[in-house]
Amino acid sequence: MSTLDRSSLEILIKRFESGDISQKELIKRLESGFLLDLGYARLDTHRSLRQGFPEVIYGPGKTPEQVARIIEALLAQEKSSTLFLSRATTVQLDAVRQVAPEPEAFYHGVSLADSGYFSAVWNPAPQREGASVCVITGGTADLTVATEVTAVLYAFGVKSDLIPDCGVAGIHRLLEQIERVRSADVVVVVAGMEGAIASVVGGLVGSPVICVPTSTGYGASLAGVTALLSMLSSCTPGLSVVGIDNGFGAAVSAIRILDYGSSRLD
Repeated sequence: MSTLDRSSLEILIKRFESGDISQKELIKRLESGFLLDLGYARLDTHRSLRQGFPEVIYGPGKTPEQVARIIEALLAQEKSSTLFLSRATTVQLDAVRQVAPEPEAFYHGVSLADSGYFSAVWNPAPQREGASVCVITGGTADLTVATEVTAVLYAFGVKSDLIPDCGVAGIHRLLEQIERVRSADVVVVVAGMEGAIASVVGGLVGSPVICVPTSTGYGASLAGVTALLSMLSSCTPGLSVVGIDNGFGAAVSAIRILDYGSSRLD
């Protein structure tokens, strides 16, 4: 059974209705579409149908061999489905390349563990029409997280517009780009230090704003805790805040906002 998303489910139901497969075979395929058990990993192949977004493979904490086997197994299930690997090391990517087609890879820079890491995507989704996300960073040092946001958006077919280095120390840098920001359906603000730019952006636009505190900053920034608390305590109403350095989570939140809005219009 391939990964169970809405498209594959519709095909399966049509085959049953046409008499191409029996009720027993339909039930068997549905049951096998919930889980792919590798022993050390139990892959949720039903998530795309439930949430509209497939399970993504998180690299940290996994051996190169485990990552490679997971990618190989998922691609064997459905060769054309979008598959995303998050925060992989060079060694993990090299292992994957031994068993899977070459992915598109996005370098995010140096992690807290002082090693380079990447996102990788197989079969990126076609770009959607009429949906866009603006990604703003407080500083250049926040680009590591911001490019994770844009990589996830690209993988799942959402156009992004990245505007770097708009922190409040030079607020004119944001103001000169404000119409560009206002044209987006969703805005993601990525900032460390005290994270003040999130409140400013939230007060200037009407679209949903998702805030990502980063671990960028000096001693009292407390590795992102100060920016996190600042964003959570913002006087600008309606801001959504994800965890420290969680560019992936911010991108998925933006996609779910866009998907919910389009489904309501349908």
